[in-house]
Amino acid sequence: MAEFAQYIINGLSQGGTYALIALGYTMVFGILQLINFAHGEVFMLGAFTGLYTSKYAGLAILGTFNRLLTGSAETASTGAAILTAIVIILVAMCVCAAVGFCVERLAYRPLRASPRINLLITAVGVSLFFQNAGQLLFGSDPKAFPDLFENLEPWTFGADENLIVINPLQVFVFITAITLMLILRHVIFHTRLGRAMRAVSFNHDLASLMGIPTNQIIAATFMMGSSLAGAAGVMVGMTYPKVEPLMGSLPGLKAFCAAVLGGIGNVTGAVLGSFILGLAEALLSGYGTPTYKDALAFTILILILLVKPSGLLGVNRTEKV
Repeated sequence: MAEFAQYIINGLSQGGTYALIALGYTMVFGILQLINFAHGEVFMLGAFTGLYTSKYAGLAILGTFNRLLTGSAETASTGAAILTAIVIILVAMCVCAAVGFCVERLAYRPLRASPRINLLITAVGVSLFFQNAGQLLFGSDPKAFPDLFENLEPWTFGADENLIVINPLQVFVFITAITLMLILRHVIFHTRLGRAMRAVSFNHDLASLMGIPTNQIIAATFMMGSSLAGAAGVMVGMTYPKVEPLMGSLPGLKAFCAAVLGGIGNVTGAVLGSFILGLAEALLSGYGTPTYKDALAFTILILILLVKPSGLLGVNRTEKV
């Protein structure tokens, strides 16, 4: 039972990072009917932003928070480590939001009236551009992510065969992911910006006739989705302390599979699909063969497309041709 609980904890933490990436896919698809295959590379840029922010400014930020909380810059403080991690995540979110704005403005907006295949090819091209640019800027070798939580001891519950070990970093990642998702949900369903986003996703032309600035709303959607991917990049960098320019490909594809599983275009479905995928991978690694863990997402994708192509919470839409 303890072993099962341990796998559930691992799966929830992994599912939270998948959800942050999948939300970007589902938001962009919902508003533009576009699969932004460059989204995984935005996740990678968020990880590198977090790496360099923590490397060059992390100690100064950590020392400042330690001084405020304990009165000494040398005294280790859990609160200071958490606040430092939050600042680094916010910096990465801002950088990735700017990247998302530039990608939408320079790559996708000029082709918005073109056939969808043009946009799809452009998305693949932008993805390859970021991958190669990342290798030129950051180098091809993996980089070690600084450990802000190195002084924190794991939490243990039970004893002997019933021992459960929880990494505080996993709890931080899960809580941060849930918090960001709740903020996004509030924005979408309880703000004027969210109402405008839903109107634009329903019909661009009608929204424009109602006075909604569709270009700004689409740009804001890209920025929000990209910022969430940036936050996920930092949290993955902290959890698996290694970042590289090609790290966004596989998590990006898995998050896309999770979005399709939940219902592409449905925000709640993207979160549900991500947690299902995270739990399934954790249980497969624990009770099955970890070698096939990466293939699980694509197996689930094939099955859901055969059984329910619209996804778990998606709805079938009839399009006039």
